[in-house]
Amino acid sequence: MKTLPVVLAMLLSACSGVGVNHYANNQPVFIATEFFNGRLVAHGMLKDFKGQVTRRFVADIDAYWNDEGVGTLDEHFTFDDGEKQRRVWTLTPDGSGSYIGTAGDVVGPAQLEFAGNSLFLEYVLRIPYGDGTLDLTVDDRMYLIDEATLLNESALRKFGIKVGELTLVIRKDPR
Repeated sequence: MKTLPVVLAMLLSACSGVGVNHYANNQPVFIATEFFNGRLVAHGMLKDFKGQVTRRFVADIDAYWNDEGVGTLDEHFTFDDGEKQRRVWTLTPDGSGSYIGTAGDVVGPAQLEFAGNSLFLEYVLRIPYGDGTLDLTVDDRMYLIDEATLLNESALRKFGIKVGELTLVIRKDPR
């Protein structure tokens, strides 16, 4: 029975993961109003729970800010099977120097957390599934590689179990 506390401690530490503050000293510093501004292009892939690539996509993103400091990311996805999707994120200042993110297919708000070159956010994404919908928890982790390149890794979970992952690179469009 002495091993039970050790096993529980190992399980809890495995679930905690690395927090955004781990990257607080990394450069370049991620400033949302600077990177998410203008035209961006994303290239990505979706993997299933086994790690097999199931879809690829390209997204054109128009990013802009209004005079009140509210940002908009208007994302237009084209998947390798020809499907098209659109998601519009609204980033509203939260008064602490960060933002609350909302979108039409996101259930509730997402708190954006910045530190150094990183942005983490967790939210529930409602996706079409069969004749209904499915709610997935998305753990988004973004890392600014340089002033024009952002790497985004996302874990997709249902009932706490990883069901997929998303990897994409977002680049400022030089046009």
